Parts: sequence; structure tokens; C-alpha cells
Amino acid sequence: MGVVNVTPDSFSDGGRFSDPSAAADQARRLAEDGADIIDIGGESSRPGALPVAPSQEMDRVLPVLDGLKSLEKPVSVDTRRPEVMRAALRAGASMINDIEALQAPGAIEAVAASGCAVCLMHKKGEPATMQQAPHYEDVVAEVLQFLKLRIQECERKGISRDRIAADPGFGFGKTMEHNLTLLRSLRKFEALEVPVLAGLSRKSTLGKLTGRPAEARLAGSLAMALLALQGGATILRVHDVKETRDVIAVWAAYAASST
Repeated sequence: MGVVNVTPDSFSDGGRFSDPSAAADQARRLAEDGADIIDIGGESSRPGALPVAPSQEMDRVLPVLDGLKSLEKPVSVDTRRPEVMRAALRAGASMINDIEALQAPGAIEAVAASGCAVCLMHKKGEPATMQQAPHYEDVVAEVLQFLKLRIQECERKGISRDRIAADPGFGFGKTMEHNLTLLRSLRKFEALEVPVLAGLSRKSTLGKLTGRPAEARLAGSLAMALLALQGGATILRVHDVKETRDVIAVWAAYAASST
């Protein structure tokens, strides 16, 4: 899953693709580099980010979707707002990637009414404050239980399990230690019986581990991608698609040779 943020304030590529044509061009580049899914985001969810109005989010996202109508890859929209979901699906999106796991009133109904896929993510708190001393008694058990209940609720309201993926939400209300614990325990998320998405690319945990700014975290991101693959992740949400594809190729050859 290749990331394209059409925001001025995302932590990694904020402001680079604010123009819809630049965003669409970047999406096509990522597809050519080997992305299977393009993920378009119109609201920053980085730690400390403030919310934007749904109308502003749609003004950012919908022109990009219009520019990608000929793209022969599925396009996901990263949003937590039901009105944006409905508009994006009408405009051709085939997946909703929701950091709030369809908890907003009307969100489940917006997705259920379509045939789209959905990714349900765990997040503790709001982006503006979520990194202010997050606490868990057992981060793995709590995240797993949350995702299990959200999957069950989606199924109950008409979204079949074969349309659902789950994301532990690395960096969303979690310390570096929480993130590493989740990564070490990623295999446990197979119990959810849905594909597991891992979004670790360029995140602040890598900054803490390496001391490098977001634009210099490629090596760390690739290491995280490999660890996520070894833990059973089936979707990697990344900024650097071409390089991550090389990691996948090496890991797949290694895994095949050991069977």
C-alpha cells in the first residue's frame, strides 16, 4: 500500500502533493513502483495534528480520485468521516482505511452499503493528544480485543469478514516500547482471521531509535517492513514502494527456500 498524503501537515510528505495533479502523478509513480493499493489521505493524523472539516477533506481528496479513474489499481481513502467515505466511494475509491475503525455514527453503514474493502485500525485518544503518556495494562491483549470487537460489530451490521483488514495502529497512542511489543507479537493478530496491515514507514519510533528525521528513515523503515513480514503482516503501508518491494522479494525467496 503506497501512501499519498494530500495535506499540508503530514509528518513525512506534508505539502509535497497538495496539488491534485501532483498527488495523482505520485500515485501513478507508486503504482509503477509496485504498489498494489494506493492510499490517499486528506487529513493528517500525525501526533499533534488538529482535525479538519469534512468539506476541506473532500476538497483535497475528491480531485485526486478524479485524476486516478484510469489507474488499474485499487485506491483506498484514509478517512474517519462517514460523509467523506460516501463521497470517496461514489468517486471510485474501493477501500476505506479508517483510523477510528468505523466508530463514528454512520460509518459502518456507509461502508456496508457499498462493496468496498475496509481497514479497521486501533487508536487510543485523538491525534492532537494521543502521544501524551499513553498507558496500557497489556497493549497486545487490549489492541487485539478492540479489533476483535470491531470486526464482530462490522459483521453484525453487514460487512462480511472477507472485506475487512485490521491494523494494530503503530504510533497511534503508543510509546516506542508499545510499538516494539506489538511488532514482536504481530503473529498473535492472525487470530483475528483477517489480513493484518502494518504501517511503520518513517514513523517517530524510528526517529527515536535512529535519531534521524522522517526523510532519512528509509533504512529503518525497510527493517521494520521485514520484521512485519516475518510477523505475518500481509499489507505493508509504506512511502517507499520500490525499496520495500525489494525487501519483499528477498524475504519471499528466503521463505520459499526454507520450506
